[in-house]
Amino acid sequence: MNSLETISLNFNEIRRRSIKVWLGIPEDKYYWKPDAGAMTCMEMVRHVLESQYIYQQIIINRGDPAELITPWQDKPYKSIQQEIAFSLPYQSAFMAMVHDFSESQLEEIEIVRPQLNQKRKLGDYLLRIAYHEAIHTGQLLSYLRTMDINRPEIWD
Repeated sequence: MNSLETISLNFNEIRRRSIKVWLGIPEDKYYWKPDAGAMTCMEMVRHVLESQYIYQQIIINRGDPAELITPWQDKPYKSIQQEIAFSLPYQSAFMAMVHDFSESQLEEIEIVRPQLNQKRKLGDYLLRIAYHEAIHTGQLLSYLRTMDINRPEIWD
């Protein structure tokens, strides 16, 4: 397995497990949050889905997302299933972009974000995108534990 296959597998596995967690959130808990400064369950799901789109634009532009308007902007929340369904074409486009890179491009392409004092190689940046989603999936598992709700089995 080469680096791109490994990165792709990592993205797919994280998303598969995220969806298990997201679908384990009862509808009456979509807007629950542990404190006033936290995101609700629904906000966090959307944050993850929308962030992947934003990250894709950052990669395409090699750093600056410009004045980006996302497909989620001003879109009302409905259900987690609808959030997932809405994101599918964007998830497919993101994964197609990942598959289009060559092994050498993982080292050659740099993502530069001066406003954040960041300069990362593409391979590093892709792994950080996956890590972002994994962290939020863990947060939602913690939310479910705090709400005393059975947590989906993601360690298969």
